[in-house]
Amino acid sequence: MPPMRRNMSPVRKPKDTKKTILRILKYMSKYKLHIVFVLIGIIFSSIATIAGNYLLKPIINNLTTNSDIKEILKPISMMVVFYSLGVIGNYLYARLMLKISTGTLLKIRTDLFKNMEKLPIKHFDTHTHGELMSRFTSDIDTLREMLSNGIPNLFSSSITIVGVFFAMLFLSPILTSLIILMLFVMLFVIKTIGKKSAIYFKEQQKNNGILNGYVEEMTEGIKVVKIFNRENEVIDKFETLNENLCKSATNANICANILMPIMGNLSYMNYAITAGVGGFLVINKMLDIGTIASFLQYTRSFSQPITQISQQFNSILNALAGAERIFEMIDTEKEVDEGNVTLVYAKETNGILEESKTHTGTWAWKVPTQDSFKLVKLLGDVRFNNVTFGYNDDKIVLKNVSLYAKPGQKIAFVGSTGAGKTTITNLLNRFYDIKDGEITYDGIDIKQIKKDALRASLSMVLQDTHLFTGTVRDNIRYGKLDATDEEVENAARLANAHSFIMHLPDGYDTLLTADGSNLSQGQRQLIAIARAAVANPPVLILDEATSSIDTRTEKLIEKGMNTLMKGRTVFVIAHRLSTVRNSDAIMVLENGEIIERGDHDELLKQQGKYYKLYTGMFELS
Repeated sequence: MPPMRRNMSPVRKPKDTKKTILRILKYMSKYKLHIVFVLIGIIFSSIATIAGNYLLKPIINNLTTNSDIKEILKPISMMVVFYSLGVIGNYLYARLMLKISTGTLLKIRTDLFKNMEKLPIKHFDTHTHGELMSRFTSDIDTLREMLSNGIPNLFSSSITIVGVFFAMLFLSPILTSLIILMLFVMLFVIKTIGKKSAIYFKEQQKNNGILNGYVEEMTEGIKVVKIFNRENEVIDKFETLNENLCKSATNANICANILMPIMGNLSYMNYAITAGVGGFLVINKMLDIGTIASFLQYTRSFSQPITQISQQFNSILNALAGAERIFEMIDTEKEVDEGNVTLVYAKETNGILEESKTHTGTWAWKVPTQDSFKLVKLLGDVRFNNVTFGYNDDKIVLKNVSLYAKPGQKIAFVGSTGAGKTTITNLLNRFYDIKDGEITYDGIDIKQIKKDALRASLSMVLQDTHLFTGTVRDNIRYGKLDATDEEVENAARLANAHSFIMHLPDGYDTLLTADGSNLSQGQRQLIAIARAAVANPPVLILDEATSSIDTRTEKLIEKGMNTLMKGRTVFVIAHRLSTVRNSDAIMVLENGEIIERGDHDELLKQQGKYYKLYTGMFELS
């Protein structure tokens, strides 16, 4: 198989910001009316706050010039109303934005998962599980934060800055000029610190990805770690990676955390300078006290949104980069299926095949013709004709391989690791397509058969068994979702799994979790064989299916397996030669070529590679 890629992609700046934003907006298009009300709420809230601050002017002027309580209470009442409306506006747009963000992420996650399920096996062979899962976790989280908080805060801060600027300009153009000068100083500080912060945050994301990937890998391989007493080495490497993350995170957060104090101090300096100049203007009767009070309030509220924008900027870039990674996976080319031959139920009357709407125990290939279609009975005749294949152009795995399996025959493959045994079954399932040659199924090129139809006619028991969270019954029924309880139990009996299942706490209703960790490896394998049995396929593939079963259990299920294989075309990959002795034909593979073929007795007479393997003169690696 092609090598797995270990490094997880760090979150970085998006390659095409405009394209990514437009893609997000397309997902949000369902909420156009909600977005309009959000914008109205943001504008309303910002204006209400600005207007409330402006009312300080008449309140203070009335306090200094007028003793009439009614004249003082009027602007105070208006201020309370404005601030109350601002709070209401804040609440409403926050609630609406929450609905928009969760609904948008719902659609994105759905598209992401649907596309992941349709990706070719090659994609999973070349990407780690952690790398794929990061799309559903960290990338989705950064996008959620941007949609629910980042964008609303960005708009709110921008509107506040513009509104406050014009309010200050209206109150005093002279004092506003001082604010503009200080604004340039602030922007210079933000740019300088923000540039360093972005570098450190990228490094932090990279180290975080490496650390998470390492933790995932060590968690999956914890048994191997303990078997070889490598706990100390693993801990040492973790501490190194963790220290790297700590250093980059410290540097990143130092830059992020010093920004607010620096901006706060600059704001205080600005406030002090403005107050001093304002006081001078009041003394010279160029401004009144109320104007200075309102202006000073605006001065405090002017720098805060600037700082907020600078803080949101990097997080929004990170979120857009995460969204870009999500969209890359959504846009990854799905598994190509150019086949047009389907699989249907059939019944045979006087030697003539007819399509049936109900399951009859007989299947047929529905092959389109120029005018209509023809039915070809599904028998399980599989042939490889001069097949050449490589997972990449640099390494050819199968070299001009030809073989056939007639209906009902049992074909076994033996050979060293990497000889190409499993590759043959991968090609038969069309997990990969061949480079040269032809594979036919009942005389039909498998490229013409739709992949779901092709795989429905096959059942496969893998060496690495995977059990889903659910009951034992549910896991067996996975082979045939509409199987009755009786069919499930019959399949378990066939695989010789019924006895141990009945000894479980709740029998067939026992809940399995964590990939069936509460079962032995052999028991898990028996359930996988029962799953294949309930599917009742015409072609069965056993890829080291009994490798995790002890010899005693293997003998117990041999009779059941023979019953399961009866009348079916069976491909067996095995290291234990005892499991292939009764095969109709045994193929010995070496370096992608079939070097010997024949039944057990014929191969022993040849005294070649198989003979050496069987007599112990040579061992499989």
